[in-house]
Amino acid sequence: MNKPPRKRNKATSATSTDSTSAVNSVNEDISQQVDPSSATITVTAVEVTELTQEEQSDRLHLEKKVERAFFEAGKALMELRDRRLYRSTHKTFEEYCRSRFGYTRMAATYKIAAATVMENLSTIGLQNAEITTDGLQSPKMSTIGLQNVEISTIGLQILPTNERQIRPLVPLEPEVQRTAWQQAVQVAGGKVPTGRIVKDVVDRIMERTKAPNPYRVGEVCQIIAKDNPDLRGKGGNWCIVNHVGEFSCTVTTWNGQYTVRIDHLKPLNYLESECQQMQVICDRISRLRDSGKLEAPAEAVLKCLGELKRPYLTQFEEELLSFIEQKCQVED
Repeated sequence: MNKPPRKRNKATSATSTDSTSAVNSVNEDISQQVDPSSATITVTAVEVTELTQEEQSDRLHLEKKVERAFFEAGKALMELRDRRLYRSTHKTFEEYCRSRFGYTRMAATYKIAAATVMENLSTIGLQNAEITTDGLQSPKMSTIGLQNVEISTIGLQILPTNERQIRPLVPLEPEVQRTAWQQAVQVAGGKVPTGRIVKDVVDRIMERTKAPNPYRVGEVCQIIAKDNPDLRGKGGNWCIVNHVGEFSCTVTTWNGQYTVRIDHLKPLNYLESECQQMQVICDRISRLRDSGKLEAPAEAVLKCLGELKRPYLTQFEEELLSFIEQKCQVED
């Protein structure tokens, strides 16, 4: 009667023994892998394929396109503006830029100015020096040393890649732009400098060459267009200063307001009474311009008045201006 239980006990014992052995075996395996220093890690190497010569050429070509994107945009805007290719759909370039590209006048002006500076930096030749193939000084070498030429060459090989790097250079003269850019490249360790580095370099240059603004509010000056793309076609026009900054002035011309560097202005040395007469003429032209009723012939007349070389209107000019005011229903 008592034999069956004994057999069950043996079976249970055998099962227990097997379980214990299995657990011990697992623990043994785990204990062998606990120490990281004894673990073996297998890493599968991924082969990186080299670019073919054609792929390398495509990469360089595309990188150049990315770097020059802002330059091409500025050049295109400049041509659209100068050729007035917007005239079939918009009255002004400002309206066209805002409608077509979502650019404000200031944004479009910055892009055009950046393209002008980029062109200046891109077309730098070693005007004052040439290096022969053997590295010796050529007969055309000027008095600047080889060390300066080497630095200059390094700077010329590196060009801006975005508009922010160029913007601080816009107020400078072309030659100073080149000098400032080369200095910024040096500060950046021979790499493309950030906009902040360029601005710091320009600020130091401006501080060294700082001169008081000689103009005053209400003064009548003549515009010298120079390298400012926003002033193209306005060289020789008169303008009236309505704000004096540290290095620039805001002026009013026959067709709008502009902020220009002081070297873009030439004093006409009019008497106070003559400046007041010109202010009256400027106000009358501004009211006509703001009326939005001007047609092309009337604009041509205002443009002629904007190029006056004297502080008064002749009788015929006064009659023309009064006639346009009457037709546009603008009161003096």
